[in-house]
Amino acid sequence: MTPAAGFSAGESLAGTVIAAPVLPPAPPAPPATFALLRILERASPAIQARSMVEVASRPELSELARVPYGSRQGWQLLMMQDSDGSWPGGMLTVPTGAGLGGVGTILAYRRLVELGWDPESPGLSATKRLLFRLLAEDEDPSYLAEMMPKYHDDELIRRGRLILREAAAAALAQAGYESDPRLRGAARRLTMRIGAYLRSPLAHKPWIRIGNQHVLAAEAHAPSFSTLQMLAYMPQFRSEHHEIMDRLFTYVSQPWPRQQPMQQAGSHLLEQTHLVLGDFLATRNSMDADMPAALAWLEIMARLGFLKRHEGWQRLFDRLLDDRDRKGLWHPPRSVVMPEHVPSWAWPVMRLDDNADPAIAASMDVTFRLGLIAKLAGRGVEIV
Repeated sequence: MTPAAGFSAGESLAGTVIAAPVLPPAPPAPPATFALLRILERASPAIQARSMVEVASRPELSELARVPYGSRQGWQLLMMQDSDGSWPGGMLTVPTGAGLGGVGTILAYRRLVELGWDPESPGLSATKRLLFRLLAEDEDPSYLAEMMPKYHDDELIRRGRLILREAAAAALAQAGYESDPRLRGAARRLTMRIGAYLRSPLAHKPWIRIGNQHVLAAEAHAPSFSTLQMLAYMPQFRSEHHEIMDRLFTYVSQPWPRQQPMQQAGSHLLEQTHLVLGDFLATRNSMDADMPAALAWLEIMARLGFLKRHEGWQRLFDRLLDDRDRKGLWHPPRSVVMPEHVPSWAWPVMRLDDNADPAIAASMDVTFRLGLIAKLAGRGVEIV
């Protein structure tokens, strides 16, 4: 019955309130199948161990703790490490090509953690001390490594230290140091800075015009990929700042602007590729163009609790699940690209498999990562 003129949609002519229809909740997504047996047959030790513990939830097998140390890649990384816990490649340098030569310290540390190595093992413990030092709120240029400007510039030094502070916080959070007061203090400062930005008008209109181009205002303190990674591995900390997390979900769900991420910093215009300006994974094309970064983004969103709230990301994740064969192994469609160069924030994710055949390594890597993302998103996992 259509309401009479002058009456609200919830009232009848007799004055009886008619309840609005309640739509049934959407049915839960079916469990994602996970090819554990195939992974145990063909994948590298690191992926086998993480699959058993983090996807299949079988950590009771004591021998699993030793399995990741069978990774050739892990030992290769440790052989490159200097005695002070650093790597010769600086801090955030991404190796060129398929090798590990020239890798930065923070990226090497995160890759070893991804490989399942104990953060308290001797090599990683030495790096941990350096990472905690990077959390300090100072502008000491001696820690800038490859980010050291050619000439002393306070603005560039301040920017470089902030980028490294955020990246170090993300690495330490991933290694499991959420309860350490030094990390919590750094996380609180970074989160308050982001919260102030998200509450400000700049979050909606951060662009200013300089000359003939639009650039980010100097005061636009957008979140970085590293900050999202840090928060993803700090669930207790997130629960203490739920209002900011809600604002952050809205922010990362908005369309990514077309402008290049340039920002005014003093007298400089700097490219800010480490900043998040919206939805990084809006289309299938953007996912296929860089699978390692797409998987890293989906995992971060799953850990933050955002994936299950975002219909677009869920559809893309389902498309990845559909690309698996009948045995549950993922195989890349022709449209998928495994680029030689990936962003520094995503590089530690792939490839973890030691197989010399890139196609097999990619299949094992992505198959494991899809199972992990499903588990983190509360999707449910069915072992096959």
